[in-house]
Amino acid sequence: MLELDIVGRAPLAEAEIERLAAIAAASAGVSDGHLAIEFVDAAAIRKLNREYRAKDAPTDVLSFPIDGAAADPLGPRELGDVVICPEHTVELREAVVHGVLHLLGMDHERDEGEMLALQRELLSW
Repeated sequence: MLELDIVGRAPLAEAEIERLAAIAAASAGVSDGHLAIEFVDAAAIRKLNREYRAKDAPTDVLSFPIDGAAADPLGPRELGDVVICPEHTVELREAVVHGVLHLLGMDHERDEGEMLALQRELLSW
């Protein structure tokens, strides 16, 4: 079972966030584990973006993977954290899916368009 913690004031219904996270995880064959999705303001995401990506500007979504898609035989998988700034996000549903796909090891900056194509497909469901 996928366990999800939602932190902060979520601008989407909790059930929708859970559904989107589950379908993104399932697309990589992940059906169990834990992840957190946190909603923050522009100052908080700017600080994280500066600290972890050396970019001194707010952004829409950041992902901090831990175990990714690899199973841990010693216990439940810890997928990681997704941080979303609603005021810098055009489409919140897309940000949830995008962030979870990054937790699972996908990277649109290094692939041949597969991640963004999968993201579009998942959002069409």
